Amino acid sequence: MLNNTKPLILAVSGASGLIYAVRALKFLLEADYEIELVASKSTYMVWQSEQNIRMPVEPVQQERFWRQQAGVEESGKLYCHSWGDVGAKIASGSFRTLGMIVIPCSMSTVAKLANGLSSDLLERAADVQMKEGRKLVIVPRETPFSLIHLRNLTTLAEAGVRVVPAIPAWYHNPQTIEDLVDFVVARALDQLDIDCIPIQRWQGSR
Repeated sequence: MLNNTKPLILAVSGASGLIYAVRALKFLLEADYEIELVASKSTYMVWQSEQNIRMPVEPVQQERFWRQQAGVEESGKLYCHSWGDVGAKIASGSFRTLGMIVIPCSMSTVAKLANGLSSDLLERAADVQMKEGRKLVIVPRETPFSLIHLRNLTTLAEAGVRVVPAIPAWYHNPQTIEDLVDFVVARALDQLDIDCIPIQRWQGSR
């Protein structure tokens, strides 16, 4: 039985750090969420650069690809969309969702969202979340931030977008890269009221 009757949009832009998207998808599917996934055109190049892997173009093949990367073959529901399919259901405000998370989020995507530009399905879906007053979370993965980056992020924050930079904490005594990644993913999903990652949360000083 699915965790919620409304789907969550998981978007992947062309920023470095695909492991954030993979880990988010893993935990969401294991928790039986329904996921509508859209990856930007640049994501194909990032997969090639970071993992030397070719991401399929065709949506059905993409679904199998993402499930394999996440290591979750059957749990939850996953639907993938082509980056150029601006007529997809997630491009319409009449398609109800739990919200949307862009993880990782490139500075190019940040700039376009901050200025109301929708050149592909990812940007259109995010624009829809904002205009409908739904939850939109972005996980920017860049350093350092330029003044332009900061101004664009401020514009989005002022519009109600939750900004969760890919900055891990250390108080949970991380032992692996996955521990660091999962902390960021959990804090991002917290903004959507989704608690499906077993992380050690701050208990106060002893």
